[in-house]
Amino acid sequence: ELRDRDPPASRPDPSPVPEMERVLKDDAIQEKGERARMASFVGAMAIADLVKSTLGPKGMDKILQSTGRGRSVTVTNDGATILKSLHIDNPAAKVLVDISKVQDDEVGDGTTSVVVLAGELLREAEKLVNMKIHPMTIIAGYRMAAECARNALLQKTMDNKDNTDKFRSDLMNIAMTTLSSKILSQDKEYFAELAVDAVLRLKGSTNLESIQILKKPGGSLKDSFLDEGFILDKKIGLGQPKRIENANILVANTAMDTDKVKIYGARVRVDSMSKVADIEAAEKQKMREKVEKIIGHGINCFVNRQLIYNFPEELFADAGILAVEHADFEGIERLALVTGGDIASTFDNPESVKLGHCKLIEEIMIGEDRLIHFSGVAMGQACTIVLRGASEHVLDEAERSLHDALCVLSQTVNDTRVIFGGGWPEMVMSKEVDELARRTPGKKSHAIDAFSRALQAIPTIIADNAGLDSAELISQLRAEHHKENSTVGIDVISGGLGDMQKRGICEAFKVKQAIVLSATEAAEMILRVDEIITCAPRRREDRM
Repeated sequence: ELRDRDPPASRPDPSPVPEMERVLKDDAIQEKGERARMASFVGAMAIADLVKSTLGPKGMDKILQSTGRGRSVTVTNDGATILKSLHIDNPAAKVLVDISKVQDDEVGDGTTSVVVLAGELLREAEKLVNMKIHPMTIIAGYRMAAECARNALLQKTMDNKDNTDKFRSDLMNIAMTTLSSKILSQDKEYFAELAVDAVLRLKGSTNLESIQILKKPGGSLKDSFLDEGFILDKKIGLGQPKRIENANILVANTAMDTDKVKIYGARVRVDSMSKVADIEAAEKQKMREKVEKIIGHGINCFVNRQLIYNFPEELFADAGILAVEHADFEGIERLALVTGGDIASTFDNPESVKLGHCKLIEEIMIGEDRLIHFSGVAMGQACTIVLRGASEHVLDEAERSLHDALCVLSQTVNDTRVIFGGGWPEMVMSKEVDELARRTPGKKSHAIDAFSRALQAIPTIIADNAGLDSAELISQLRAEHHKENSTVGIDVISGGLGDMQKRGICEAFKVKQAIVLSATEAAEMILRVDEIITCAPRRREDRM
């Protein structure tokens, strides 16, 4: 760390500061000019180096272990997940963590690339600052370069939205490219198929709520499957029908446990035991009326978020209604969304409550667990992906990878432009940016040149992670790209250059665009810093 961490008390008396200069309190630390910029550069590059090794198909995973209770362990390859779990002191590093989070929310994939690119831009900027080029000049150059890079990509995009078969194969390629750097890379064809099917059912909405991912340990990743309809991870109550056709479902969030006297907070004075019995009977009667109101909705399936006591459960069983208790909140909200019902909590006017509908409810087994399966639901796009795997950690990581793929695909269905992957887009952009630098007069051209070098860092790192000779490969790649319309990129599997078109390595244009723009903006923000002021927290007075 660059600042001295001694508590102020242990320092010798600071040289007496004239009254005029002491604006800040004693324990605030102020870093100016060079030191401040140095601190932000170092922090940001350290973060970029941390996630750098997870980039590309041969990237490695990280184990994150929390020191808190339970010592929970996460094994992950997802840049955003790694950075989210770190507690970082350096302010510039926080900016990078933020852009990777935003990238994760916005397009789902490319979280590592954003951070690496921003780190490389700052690494180049540091050299320029040392050459006494003003940060604002560098920023202006970066701005021009980013705009130029984006336009270079735009001209090279492919768009197959009119031809459904072609478009589907594009989606398959994108999904396989996204998954190839994750844990699912062994079965990537299989999972790409799952993801593409799930996303095409959404018919263009980017709302991933209606794709539910259920994780069930056991089996191998290959046993995962896509199920149309909705699966609720609950058991069916005792003595109730196990299978219902043409179900009308009432989804509720209400207490069904009032058939016992609430001892707490209620004082009832009685003069004989029979009165207690009367009270209990009255309670039961109240419950029965509530159940009758619910049955009056003309339903044959009742799903409740809170628990249902034995007595109302008996009543439901007598009426031949399937009652599910304790459904988790996410499950309930999703169930209401999928079946097209509302979540009800009062039952006085049945005509205003929207019921959910589905063709068939039945109990299914996955592994050893029994689940309730709703098929033929009102919202046609709903589906459930059931993931199987060897352990919880594998499943968590598989879910993250699949989520990345689903996000990218759902964005691509909306914005159908596709580009090749494997370091190809970076080289295309870098070539254009290089030419812009040659044309631009003045000091800006240094910054534009630096931007082009930073773009080349991504293919370099992909090659390094695969243990290839990156310098050799990148220079060959650059020579290839000086020919017109080259589709050559790094082929990590064969360990050389490969034709991306033949290998079917594609990425979504939207993801790449987001990467370039966010990284440039983040680098710009960190470059603008010339002073870091760290304030001590306000002291608490001893209130004794």
